[in-house]
Amino acid sequence: MLNSETTLTLSDLDSWDFTGTALAVLGHPIKHSLSPLMHNTALADLAADDSRFSTWRYFRFDVPPAELPTALRTLHQKGFHGINLTVPHKVLAVNEVEEIAPAARPVGAVNTLRRTEAGWSGFNTDGYGLATALEESVQRELTGAHVVLLGAGGAARGAAVECLQRGCASLWIANRTAKNLHALLDTLRPVAGDIPLHGFAPTEIPADLPAGVILVNATSAGLHEDDPAPIDLRAIARPAAVFDMIYNPARTPLLRDAATLGLPLANGLSMLVHQGAKALEIWSDIPAARTAPPMAAALAQAQSIA
Repeated sequence: MLNSETTLTLSDLDSWDFTGTALAVLGHPIKHSLSPLMHNTALADLAADDSRFSTWRYFRFDVPPAELPTALRTLHQKGFHGINLTVPHKVLAVNEVEEIAPAARPVGAVNTLRRTEAGWSGFNTDGYGLATALEESVQRELTGAHVVLLGAGGAARGAAVECLQRGCASLWIANRTAKNLHALLDTLRPVAGDIPLHGFAPTEIPADLPAGVILVNATSAGLHEDDPAPIDLRAIARPAAVFDMIYNPARTPLLRDAATLGLPLANGLSMLVHQGAKALEIWSDIPAARTAPPMAAALAQAQSIA
């Protein structure tokens, strides 16, 4: 039996003979992904109470962007029940699915696919993961909050739509590339309605930025030890919380700055758990609140061993 440490490629599907209910995550690169450990632990926990899940397994596939259309067609033909998508596939997959859930349409990105006879249905659980993680880790809600979001890529899209759909007080998006920033703002305006929506360069903090914002990093700045922080926290009137979607390393330069300033902070590990639990709910109809605890426990144990 393949374990959660095995990284597969599209060629492995040529001789695919797994007869249970197969799930998978696709990305490039993907070897670092903790999703197989997290999901297989939750599935084993479910199987202890319900034998239906004893044959469910979650696999990991390294799929370059050019191979994504072929991979999705082949996985459907092989009978895979559900797929997770991570970098760089979330936006690319939008044009490869049969239908997109209404809540995911404004996002323009999907991270969860569920098999139908006709093809794949696309969903996005990143926003749910962010909102739930904020409530759990820093005791903050998006509803009624002023939010500063760093980034304009696929992760930022999901976060921005979730903030607006939950009724944030205002949304401020900072991004280095003006073209990408304005494209995202144009996409979000129909969703925002009467909610104030602003954009700015991270090196030019607006003078009218409200005090006590929730600051969320949805960029890749911080993945490497020598990365600079994506924004100067000292230039912002004391944030209510700082949340970095990056979970490895556990303390990014942004979070180290937040700690120095004595601000409530959290990394993206909790978000990973809750978006994953929501994906499993989409595939299994088991509430996310049921599977999030064993997922979190599996990651905590893995971190203690590392």
